[in-house]
Amino acid sequence: MADIEFERPEVIKAYQEGLLAEALRYLAGHSKYYQRMFDSYHIDITKIRTIEDLVKIPFTEKKDLQLFNDDFLCCPKAKIVDYVTTSGTLGDPVTFGCTDKDLQRLAYNEKKSFSCAGVKPGDIVQLMTTIDKRFMAGLAYFLGIRELGASIIRVGNGIPELQWDTIQRLKPDTIMCVPSFILRLVQYAEEHGIDYRNSSVRRIIGIGEGLRDQHFELNLLGRRIKEKWDVELFATYSSTEMGATFSECPYGCGGHVHPELIIVEIIGEDDLPVPDGEVGEIVVTTLGVEGMPLLRFRTGDMAAKITDQCQCGRWSYRLTPLVGRKNNMIKLKGTTLYPPAVNDVLDNTDYVENYVVVVQESDAGTDDVVVKLGLKYQPDFDPVKDLKDRFRSRIRVAPRIEILPAPEIAAVNFPAKSRKPVKFIDNRPKHV
Repeated sequence: MADIEFERPEVIKAYQEGLLAEALRYLAGHSKYYQRMFDSYHIDITKIRTIEDLVKIPFTEKKDLQLFNDDFLCCPKAKIVDYVTTSGTLGDPVTFGCTDKDLQRLAYNEKKSFSCAGVKPGDIVQLMTTIDKRFMAGLAYFLGIRELGASIIRVGNGIPELQWDTIQRLKPDTIMCVPSFILRLVQYAEEHGIDYRNSSVRRIIGIGEGLRDQHFELNLLGRRIKEKWDVELFATYSSTEMGATFSECPYGCGGHVHPELIIVEIIGEDDLPVPDGEVGEIVVTTLGVEGMPLLRFRTGDMAAKITDQCQCGRWSYRLTPLVGRKNNMIKLKGTTLYPPAVNDVLDNTDYVENYVVVVQESDAGTDDVVVKLGLKYQPDFDPVKDLKDRFRSRIRVAPRIEILPAPEIAAVNFPAKSRKPVKFIDNRPKHV
């Protein structure tokens, strides 16, 4: 069969609706959680025929996964070959069980995503991500690269010295890592006389952090990397719950959705789909998952859906870079904003070394935002006043600012067990 991503939108939609009917029948026959939901809400799955009909079904939320984790499992535990976890809203992690079929699906997903980013059989990919610690993505990348026919170097995260030793010995053309780590790699290379610009690396695939803005232009992090190291940059979006990755193609105009693996809705404040091109919450329905499939799962991530044909020829819709997380929305002095807007101001201030944004509830019940930051150098003016002016000119309001030693902030940014840099801490009360 031809790749469905290159078919016309009406063909893709009809194809997805066929898979949706299969997914609903599977849930009705195997999922205790969804059997209970269908019964409680008097849902006749035979009447859910189109993607538009999905609005008749309640959302699944992360707290549901946490409270009723075992009830989402759709097969005997003996069929589970790999267990992974992801963070939960109520404190404890959520467990996902993957069957052999699910791992094959992950491999297929990542094969398509790497291929979308230009990786070919025979290429060499250096994985600067963990494959252990119950982390799904690292295993998925390994399986996908193997399925594609490329070579894999499993180095793991961190340790610039080991990364460069590996690059110089094995000469990978592609590296995959959290984008901000690239700047640490560059710094290490410059400090140790490594000619990184003429290394074998030609492509960087980023995870966990965005590289572009809503206009598909490189954001500050992307520009900083590109200015230092003229390589191809690709961003990806994924989550454990989705069991899927959306990768940019070489044209860098959004993450391509794989229609045979997932249905994506973009939902507004009224819990109804927004028009294409408008920002809303990403809600996903997984297709072809055997162990723990999900129906209308609220990711909490905010983005828009782009439906016109990409220059690469694909008609499958794309997602814009994330605007932020719905649960991380801040209401500061009457202005609604997301952490990336705060980050953008700080990232574009040359004397700021590092920072963490902390949100807590004030005595009046409103959001209190504190930016704790370290300085690269002490400017010859008041940095607190300058930063507040910068915030007011960009986002109309200014948070409180505390200047602390940069190593103290670094310890917060890179805690021992975190898979991604921590730049946002939400201490507001959680309402279940």
